[in-house]
Amino acid sequence: MPLDNAFFNTWTPRAQALLRIVTGYMFLWHGSTKLLGVPHVAAFDKLQLLSLVGLAGVLELVGGILLLLGLFTRPAAFIISGEMAFAYFIGHAPRGNALMPMLNQGELAIEWCFVFLFFAAAGPGAWSLDGLRHRPAVQ
Repeated sequence: MPLDNAFFNTWTPRAQALLRIVTGYMFLWHGSTKLLGVPHVAAFDKLQLLSLVGLAGVLELVGGILLLLGLFTRPAAFIISGEMAFAYFIGHAPRGNALMPMLNQGELAIEWCFVFLFFAAAGPGAWSLDGLRHRPAVQ
């Protein structure tokens, strides 16, 4: 198969879906560890649900699941993109070196912020529940 526009037009939505599915899967585990203790991280043992980190856990778990399924992708991605921007500027940038995320452990927050912003703009790609919801009814 030649690498022409037809090839890329076929595979771009599928690659986009794979990025969405893997990113949602990875993101939901951050919420799971905070809220459910799976996997266990001792720092979250006494986490209060209505604390800033507890609410972040809710957004991460719910947002990750929605992204994984491709359900309400655009609004969910927009919200969690904002969460990750907030996480960077509240949790990482104050550690110093705001313009060098590697030095304040903020690389993942920035990367996720822009990946989620991409999904807010571009949608879920192939293989999504959003695609099933918006499919024209068969007559």
